[in-house]
Amino acid sequence: MRQHTRLGIAVASVAVVSLALAGCGSSGGDPADSGSGSGSETPESITWMTVLHTPTTPEAGGPVQTALEEYTGTKLEFQWVPAASSDDKMSAALASDSLADITLLNNPANTAVRQAMKSGQFWDVEQYLEEYPNLAEINEQTIASARVGGKLYGVPIQKPVARYGVLVRQDWLDNLGLEVPHTIEELSEVALAFTNDDPDGNGVDDTTGFIDRAESFQVGFKSLSGYFGAGNVFEVNEDDEVVPSFQTDAFKEAMEWYRDLYEQGAVNGEFVTMQKSNQQDAIAQGKGGIVVTGLFEARNYMNLATSANPDTPMAWALVNDITYEDVPRRILSDTNGGFGGWFTMSKTKVKDEAELKSMLAFVDKLLDDEPFVVMTNGIEGEHYTVDADDVLTITDQTKWEQEVQPYSSSRPSDNVVTFKSTTPYVDEGNEKMAENTEYAVINVALPLSSEEYDRSWTTILQGANDAYNKYMVGQLDMDGYEDAIEKLRGQGLDTIIEEFTASYAENN
Repeated sequence: MRQHTRLGIAVASVAVVSLALAGCGSSGGDPADSGSGSGSETPESITWMTVLHTPTTPEAGGPVQTALEEYTGTKLEFQWVPAASSDDKMSAALASDSLADITLLNNPANTAVRQAMKSGQFWDVEQYLEEYPNLAEINEQTIASARVGGKLYGVPIQKPVARYGVLVRQDWLDNLGLEVPHTIEELSEVALAFTNDDPDGNGVDDTTGFIDRAESFQVGFKSLSGYFGAGNVFEVNEDDEVVPSFQTDAFKEAMEWYRDLYEQGAVNGEFVTMQKSNQQDAIAQGKGGIVVTGLFEARNYMNLATSANPDTPMAWALVNDITYEDVPRRILSDTNGGFGGWFTMSKTKVKDEAELKSMLAFVDKLLDDEPFVVMTNGIEGEHYTVDADDVLTITDQTKWEQEVQPYSSSRPSDNVVTFKSTTPYVDEGNEKMAENTEYAVINVALPLSSEEYDRSWTTILQGANDAYNKYMVGQLDMDGYEDAIEKLRGQGLDTIIEEFTASYAENN
């Protein structure tokens, strides 16, 4: 991305927040150039609907918003949608056509979103990307993942290809004389030791191995299933059929392994109802010592723990190379192959091509280094400092969390060059996420087409999720789980498999 220095930043930024980062290039330019060299003027004002992943909403007209407005030459009105209800609220906004000029849609699997796109509610932007220096640099894999029905109904949000791994309490390993696990078998041993052997040394039976949450089926456990050889949501079987991974033997083998740990108390008992914020609190409070999550999260867990106890003994091992038996090293992409949603432009709000081009010019400017700096770290001297060795330090964590962090999940790309960081685990997390790219497994169905998928996948996925939860807590045995999945076949799943298989054969 192009590099500017207007806010006193001499090189590209570092992420010291809870988001994954990887490298990309820069090229010269002047922030005063409207439309990033595209010939399009950025608009005078924009309404921007986006998702809020933090407890508090930033104050309108705060330092980040002001800096973005000054840089882009565009007055901004943010419409914040809380993450916990974002799917429902976005679906309602789609149904009522009450979207903003720019709407960030960050759930590519949402059937309401996909149907709205295919119905013509949004502009197809692909033909225009080449007119903008930054948009033209979006890689083909990301664009391919972002197409719906062969068309690109928004600017793809760029992410590192695979951010996940296993975080393990290093101090607990040390207390018990254990090594960092690198295989599923070793991970099991550690989980049971963290449950039974008093890893925090307080003499109380109050710890467990894994701390999981309600999204286990689609997040934490899903990532674990990849180590067993399961695919990423969909995979191609020996008969060249595109099938959901939750049907496969590898996925079910992983389920049996995980339930065995659950029955031994090595997975928190309430995980099927635990929300993310409660999971984070439990980790910060030392209730469990293993989390399957983004490798960038160790930094956030440390912040939570130290805010409660500045002398916390907490330390983390970041593991990105777990393997199982003869399954080659692999990691499921948690970002759809580097794609995290779309910056969309509604045809109702953005009425003609000239207006569309001005919106694209605005998004293109957001991909410059300075907006990334502002949305990631804030304002130099106000939220952070950079020393002579290009090491960045957040100066006021609370101020940063209130004024800066809410914007970080609205960046059109997480891919930047980074400073070094004084914050523990940031540099290590970035390095391990970059290593993941070589071993990433991407959902084979991303570039494929299925009308039935767009209509019914959300419902089918929820049915499979419910069956997984019931199996995990002992309400179903494996036969019961398989029966539940079999029922989904008649509710559209068989049609999805047929349509994806036909699309795969055509594309290959």
